[in-house]
Amino acid sequence: MKYKGGKRAGSVFHRRTLPGAMPGTLKTGPDAPHPVIRVMAWSKEEFVEETVESTARLREILNKWPMTWVNVDGLGDAAILQELAEIFKIHRLALEDVVNVHQRTKVEDYEHHLFIVARMINLVNGRVETEQISLFLGDSFLVTFQERAGDCLDPVRERIRKQRGRIRQSGPDYLAYAILDAVVDAWFPILEEYGEILEDLEDTIVVKPDSETVSRIHKIKRDLLVVRRTIWPMRETVNSLFREDLIETETQLYLRDCYDHVIQVLDMVESYRDMASGLMDFYLSSVSNRMNEVMKVLTIIATIFIPLTFIAGIYGMNFDPSASPWNMPELGWRYGYPAFWGLMVLLGMVMVLFFRRLGWLGSPKAEISDDRG
Repeated sequence: MKYKGGKRAGSVFHRRTLPGAMPGTLKTGPDAPHPVIRVMAWSKEEFVEETVESTARLREILNKWPMTWVNVDGLGDAAILQELAEIFKIHRLALEDVVNVHQRTKVEDYEHHLFIVARMINLVNGRVETEQISLFLGDSFLVTFQERAGDCLDPVRERIRKQRGRIRQSGPDYLAYAILDAVVDAWFPILEEYGEILEDLEDTIVVKPDSETVSRIHKIKRDLLVVRRTIWPMRETVNSLFREDLIETETQLYLRDCYDHVIQVLDMVESYRDMASGLMDFYLSSVSNRMNEVMKVLTIIATIFIPLTFIAGIYGMNFDPSASPWNMPELGWRYGYPAFWGLMVLLGMVMVLFFRRLGWLGSPKAEISDDRG
């Protein structure tokens, strides 16, 4: 499944701007959604939420309210993005990074704002997809750009609407922390789902390993690699925020907790990657053991029939017993035929019992020891 306009599902990203283009060039994707601007503004006592249709209305809200969160869903109109950049004094290089959604998680300090890039992870039809979210942190505002509508930030919006916690009493730095923390927390359910998939694969390998299991293991390893490449830079990003002037001391304490969550996610990713690699080795070992069991059974059957075939071959020779002094006396014996079958059955049973005693047939009996007393 491919997305035109610069991104393919998974871990492969393509630049929209051509090599050698002028810095700050904006080139949006042909199928990128039209920007939808949603504004949440508040003070300690009042709150307003609105979807604005023009930048003029946005300016009115910014002049009226002490704290504003502007969220833009969709990057399909370069003119609207440039107008927003003029309002919030966003540097053209930062705006170019917003449009080119292949950016690595990072923090950049500009004159009028702090530019933060993070990546959200989603499971779409059983496959990992990542989405870039760009944050511009100013003195009294926070602007977020997303590739498309739909995110993991609804709990943050509910806290603002219902005035839960200290989010309405704090500045934009705390709001930026809340968004980053929501992004990090959204990684946990996805990784837990991969943990359940790995456990199911382990049970499948024990019961009935097949070629489909191998493809599923390879898919999980590839997805976990995408997740690791997405999450790993987040540790450095959160750590860099501690040294920024726009981040207050109280917010740094909360960022420390967010940093711990990132470390936990990284530990989970590394553990699941080791489990996926171990499952591949377990699959190969299981297939090899099953092949050995099949070869053992076939070898035992062939070994049982070797002496029986030898006896049948001897008594199946076409010699006339009356024409040779070295004839077989059993050929003229009245009970020779049933005696022949009885000998073969007896020999086969003896060999089967012998192989079972050696533990080559059936499961070896476990020795039970009584250590009581």
